[in-house]
Amino acid sequence: MWGQDQQEAAQEACRLTETPPLNLGSSITCSKESCAPEELCYCVLIRNLLWNYCSYFMPLEHTHEVNTGTMERPLEATRMENTTSACVLMERKTHVKINRKQVMLAKLRKSCSCTPEKLKNFLMDFLPVLRWLPKYKCKEYIWGDVMSGLVIGIILVPQAIAYSLLAGLKPIYSLYTSFFANIIYFLMGTSRHVSVGIFSLISLMVGQVVDRELLLAGFDLNDDASPALGDSSLQNDTQSNTTAFNLTIAGMNAECGKECYAIGIATALTFVAGVYQVLMGIFRLGFVSMYLSEAVLDGFATGASLTILTAQVKYLIGIKIPRSQGHGMLVITWINVFRNISEANICDVITSAICIVVLVTAKELGDQYKHKLKFPLPTELVVIVVATLVSHYGKLNEVYASSVSGAIPTGFIPPKVPPFNLMLRVAIDALPLAIVSFVFTVSLSEMCAKKYAYSIRANQEMFAVGFCNIIPSFFHSFATSAALAKTLVKTSTGCQTQVSGVISAMVVLLVLLFLAPLFYSLQKCVLACIIIVSLRGALRKFRDVPARYQVNKMDTFVWIVTTSASALISTEIGLLVGIVFSLLCIIVRTQRPRTALLGQIQDTNFYEDDLEYENLSSVPKVKIFRFEAPLYYANKNYFLKSLYRLTNLDPNLEVARRKKYKKEKRHLKKGDHTTANGLGIGETALQLVPKQTDFQALVVDCSSILFLDTSGVNTLKEILKDYKDLNISVLLACCNPSVIDSLKRGGYFGKDFGSMQEMLFYSIHNAVQFAKDQKLPADCSV
Repeated sequence: MWGQDQQEAAQEACRLTETPPLNLGSSITCSKESCAPEELCYCVLIRNLLWNYCSYFMPLEHTHEVNTGTMERPLEATRMENTTSACVLMERKTHVKINRKQVMLAKLRKSCSCTPEKLKNFLMDFLPVLRWLPKYKCKEYIWGDVMSGLVIGIILVPQAIAYSLLAGLKPIYSLYTSFFANIIYFLMGTSRHVSVGIFSLISLMVGQVVDRELLLAGFDLNDDASPALGDSSLQNDTQSNTTAFNLTIAGMNAECGKECYAIGIATALTFVAGVYQVLMGIFRLGFVSMYLSEAVLDGFATGASLTILTAQVKYLIGIKIPRSQGHGMLVITWINVFRNISEANICDVITSAICIVVLVTAKELGDQYKHKLKFPLPTELVVIVVATLVSHYGKLNEVYASSVSGAIPTGFIPPKVPPFNLMLRVAIDALPLAIVSFVFTVSLSEMCAKKYAYSIRANQEMFAVGFCNIIPSFFHSFATSAALAKTLVKTSTGCQTQVSGVISAMVVLLVLLFLAPLFYSLQKCVLACIIIVSLRGALRKFRDVPARYQVNKMDTFVWIVTTSASALISTEIGLLVGIVFSLLCIIVRTQRPRTALLGQIQDTNFYEDDLEYENLSSVPKVKIFRFEAPLYYANKNYFLKSLYRLTNLDPNLEVARRKKYKKEKRHLKKGDHTTANGLGIGETALQLVPKQTDFQALVVDCSSILFLDTSGVNTLKEILKDYKDLNISVLLACCNPSVIDSLKRGGYFGKDFGSMQEMLFYSIHNAVQFAKDQKLPADCSV
C-alpha cells in the first residue's frame, strides 16, 4: 500500500480541487458513482494529475488491486489523445496460471473414461454416415446422386484403366482401388461432394516407387512382360509364356513374378501411407499441410504433369524405350524418344492424333456449353468403346503390332496382407505420398464445403483418407486421393451426398464382374491420350505465369522452382524443394523487410510512408521510422542499417566524431597545431566537425513488429542508449502486448518501469505530441 506521505498528498490535492478522494488502493478511477459528461473530463484530469504525482514516489509494479483481493495487477502507462500529453493507465487483465499437469491428467481421465453415450458419440464421429444417412431426403437427393454417380462411374472406368499405366500395374488393380475407395469414403468422409479414388499424381508417385524397386530386384521393366505366377487368377490358361522368378527379396522367399512383386510393393507403400495419415489424425498433425502453399501445390502439380506427359509419349507413338528411373528422368526419356523416333508405330500415331483431336474438341465444347448441359458428355467412354471395337475388328495388334491392354480378369482376388518387409523399404517414400494425398483431399473438401455452405472436419478427413489406403491395401489396391476433375464433374451433375459414391462403386463393380474382358483389344495409345488430355488444366498454368508474376513475384518464383524441381529431379524431391524454398522466401522477407520514414497526412492525426504518398508533411525535430517485420536475430543488423540510412545519422560514428573533435580542440588550446595523426588541425577540421542533427526525437512505429526475441530487445536498448548520448529521445508507438512484455522482461523500461509512460505510446500521434511538448536539451554539437 502507499506510504503515509503519499496518502496525505493525495488527500490535500483532493481538498484543494474540491473533488472527492480517489480510492488510491485500487485502480485509479473516479470515486463518484456517476459523472455527468461535463464532469468526466474534470475527473480524468484530476486522476491523471494524481497519477503523475504519485508515480514519482511509487513504481508501477507496486500498484495493488484491492477490489479483487490481494492479487496484484500490472498497470501500463501510455499516452492517449483525449488530452494533450495525458498519461492514461492501461490495466492488464490477470491471467490465472494453469497447472498444465493437472489439465493433462484431467483430459486423460476424461478421454479414458467409457460410457454408453460417449461410445455412441465416438462411433458416430468415426462413421459420419450414421449421422446423415438416417436424415437422407430421398425425394430431394436421390435423382441428383444417382445421375452424378452414374456419370462419375462411367468416367472412372476408363480413367482407372488409363492410370494403371502411371502406376506400372495391371488395370484390374486400378479398378479395385476405385471400388474400395468410394465405399470407404462413403462411410467415413465428411464432405458431401468430393470424389475419392484413383488420381494421376498419386498414381505417378506409386509408379515411380514400383519401378525403382522392380529395377533393384532385377526385373525387366518392359511393359509387355507376362503376368505373374503369384496371382493364379491373373494367369492365362497357357503357362508356356509365363516367366517365374525364385526370389529372396526383402525377405520374400517364394516363387513370385514381376506383377506379383509389383503389386506387393504398391500395397506395402499404400498401407504405410495410410498408417501415417491415421497417426497424423490421432496426433492432430494436420498443420503440416499449412506448409504446402498454393504456389507449392500448383508447382508440384504442374511439374508432375510434365513427368506424366513425358512418360506417356512412348505409348502415343508406339515405341519401346527403357523406363528411366531416378533424377533427370524427364530429360533422359525425351533423349531416348528422339533417338528411337524412327521406330514409331504408324497405327499408334494415327490413332493418338485422332483421339487427342476428338477429346480436346469435346472438352472445349463441353466447357463452352456447360451451362446448357445437364451433365458432361462421357467422351472418354465413347472414345474407348469406339477404339476397342476398331482395334478388335481391325486386328490392329496382329496386323500393325499395336500395343493393347491385354486380358483383364473378372472377379476379386483373395485378400492378402501387404508384405511387412517391403514396408521397411518404402517407409520413407510413403511420407510424401501420405502428405500429398491428405492435402489434396482436405483442400477439395474445404472448397466444396465453402461453396455449398456446410462444414467438414479436417481431422476426420485425415482418418477417412487414411483408411481409404489401409483397408484396400489388403485387397490389392494402391494409394488414393480426392481428384479435382471428378469432383468438379460431381458437383456439376447434381450431387447431394456421398450416396453418389456408392453408385459409382456399383458401376465399377459391374465392370469388375462382367465387362472387364471386353477391354482386351483396347490400345494403350488411347489410354495415353486420355491421360494427357486430363492434364490440360495443370499444363495451362504456364499460360498464367505473367498474371501470377504481376500479382506476387515471390510466389511466382516459388512456383517456377517447384515446377522445375518436380519435373527435372523427381516429384518427391520437387515437393521438398518447393517447401524449403517457400520457407526460405518467408525468411528472406523478414530479413530484409520494407522500411520507411513517415510523414503526417495534412490536417489529420495519421502518418504514412513519405516515399509512397504525395503532400505529406514532415514533423519538425521528429523522425518517425517504420519497420514492417518482427525484430529478431536474423534482421537486427538490417534494422540498424535501415534506421541509420533513412535518418542519415549513425549515432556510433557521430559520438566517435564528437569525442575526437573535443580531443583535437584540447590540442589546439594547448598550442599544439598538429593532430594525433600528424596532420594539421586545418586539414582535419571538416572531417571532425560534428553534424548538426535535424531531429531531437525518434519515434519507432512498432505496429508491424509482431514479436521481439532477445536480440530484438537488445537492439532497441542499444539504439536507446546510443541516441541518448546524442540527446535524442527514442519513443515507441503502437506496440502490441507481446512486444511490451518482451521489452519489460528485457529491462528496456528499467527495473521499476518508472519511465515507461515517457517511452511507450498508444499511437504515433501521441508520441509526436509528446516529443513536441517536452523540453529536450539543446544539441551541444555546435
